[in-house]
Amino acid sequence: MRHARRRLVRRMTRLVAVGGLLLGGAMIAQAAMASETPPASARTFASAPAGQDTGAALVARLGTARTAGNWIGTDGRPVVAVTDDAAAQAVRQAGAEAKVVRHSMNELKSATQTLRSAPRVPGTAWAVDYRTNQVVVQADSTVPAADWSRMNRLAARIGTFVHMERAKGTFTPRLNGALPILSTSGRCSAGFNVTDGQRDFILTAGHCGPAGSTWFADNQGNQQLGRTVRSAFPGNDFSLVQYASGKAGDGAGVVAIGGGKGVRITGVADPAVGQRVFRSGSTSGLHDGQVTALNATVNYPEGTVTGLVQTTVCAEPGDSGGPLFSDGIALGVTSGGSGDCTTGGTTFFQPVTKALSALGVRLIVSAPGNGQGAAPSPAPSASQAAVAPSAASPGSSAPVTGASEGTTLLARLTDTRNVGPGLLVAAGSLIALVATRYIRAEQDRKAYQRHYSAMWG
Repeated sequence: MRHARRRLVRRMTRLVAVGGLLLGGAMIAQAAMASETPPASARTFASAPAGQDTGAALVARLGTARTAGNWIGTDGRPVVAVTDDAAAQAVRQAGAEAKVVRHSMNELKSATQTLRSAPRVPGTAWAVDYRTNQVVVQADSTVPAADWSRMNRLAARIGTFVHMERAKGTFTPRLNGALPILSTSGRCSAGFNVTDGQRDFILTAGHCGPAGSTWFADNQGNQQLGRTVRSAFPGNDFSLVQYASGKAGDGAGVVAIGGGKGVRITGVADPAVGQRVFRSGSTSGLHDGQVTALNATVNYPEGTVTGLVQTTVCAEPGDSGGPLFSDGIALGVTSGGSGDCTTGGTTFFQPVTKALSALGVRLIVSAPGNGQGAAPSPAPSASQAAVAPSAASPGSSAPVTGASEGTTLLARLTDTRNVGPGLLVAAGSLIALVATRYIRAEQDRKAYQRHYSAMWG
């Protein structure tokens, strides 16, 4: 019985060892394929969500007199608002969902132009809501009753598709952001790193400070970051802070999301209505929400800003200038809003694409899967797949200071992207197989000795 058990153990050990050799070989082969440089088509920097591309193309083809905007549906499919059945049929034939509405984009834009031409009321904001086919006008708690009544009368004259509502809190620019930068003008945040090919800059909010402002990385003013060289506010809300050293350094293509982690930024695009987005800020950290409108107008106490992205992402004082992104794609920098991250609210963002174009700079990006080696991005040439709002993710995580910093030998050996794990499994299995053969030979030799000792002893 004892010999039978030994034979069973040896057989099982040999089977496990052979299985380990096969598994190790497969792991080595998989790691080798994963380490190959992806083709050029896979390495191009993403542009806009595919759903947005389809919807925007249909809107451009059908015209603003027959359409009223496009957005990403809850299932990730593009939706286009149209004003007639023929346009709806063309949208469906293109593979998108059509929603027939009463008012065209021309009518909706005419309404916003009428609102803009009226006397300015600080504390108000408006934007076209594609999904409800309305122009939504918001007023915060600072708007006097007389001004609110006057705006209601103006809205009634424009039409019933102008919807009036009160907003929580007050519309104010949000200071600070993902990584704090400080000056005598106040505390703001680094949004994204950009370059003109010779010098590197921080792209942040324009209301953070005028040109000439000097920025530091600490409260004591010992670590000088740079100086604001371009600023636009109001009207727009973006500025450039030139690094004192001229270069952004390692990890320039990564934005902080808290806890010493970051998200690699691999491209730039305009957001789409209905898209799930993420914002990072030094006060409230990482939060997500949804894009609800584009080309929004906000009447801050300091002045009016147009062309903003309106979202449901919460923000608080201390979050301004911080990055807005989705799946590693840069979308905007935090401008301002109302509410907070306890009760919720509305937050507006300056589109990155518009800022880059006006400033003549390019986004510094991280190559996919690489925390370092940031380089200027080329013109967007690829589309990012549409993501359903319930399935989006912030992007691939990476240490804020670069992916390779602090990496140990053990971590590299056990990284599934390397051949180390496969080699370890294969080597261990080979040792086990050799050991079982040695043990079997040794047992046979002893049995032989015992047999002949009994015969000749």
